[in-house]
Amino acid sequence: MNLPNAITVFRLILTVIFVGVAALDTVLGFRIALTAFVLAAISDWADGYLARKLNLVTALGKLLDPLADKILVCAGFVFLTAKGFAPVWVTSLIIGREFLVTGIRQIAVEQGHVMAADNLGKWKTTFQLIFCITALTFLSFPGENFLNTLSQPKGIYLLEVSMWLATLLTAVSGFNYFWKNKNLFPSIS
Repeated sequence: MNLPNAITVFRLILTVIFVGVAALDTVLGFRIALTAFVLAAISDWADGYLARKLNLVTALGKLLDPLADKILVCAGFVFLTAKGFAPVWVTSLIIGREFLVTGIRQIAVEQGHVMAADNLGKWKTTFQLIFCITALTFLSFPGENFLNTLSQPKGIYLLEVSMWLATLLTAVSGFNYFWKNKNLFPSIS
């Protein structure tokens, strides 16, 4: 296993840590969860950068990297929906889009094609991560302080803006992904 793929596997481990400590429902648990989530988000950038820089792009990495992203983001949104930060329908849309794209990728693999994430999907993931990190920051630093003020659900609106941009990009990128790959479905194209 090369270094970028090992980093991707590490992101999956960080996701397990995030879920486990976030469930503690304590400030310390939220802070550890935030740290794990941020490290996982950074690892998403790092594995892709290293894969391209060191010419270590593999078919496994093209499949595993987006899957690790989906697991991290879906875990974050499910947790934050349970905490009241995102409507259930938003989380359902995000999870549904991820299943759709994963299904399309699986069909492509069966037909001998490996498809990497596109730029629209990368922007979608960026805003999803911003939303999750902002909400986790709000939970991690209660009281009157700069981080809490910055991540307030009402006020500066970073939380709301990132959630709605993530939602819009989720819908548009899901449709775009399906449309660009409609040739995989003979009855549609």
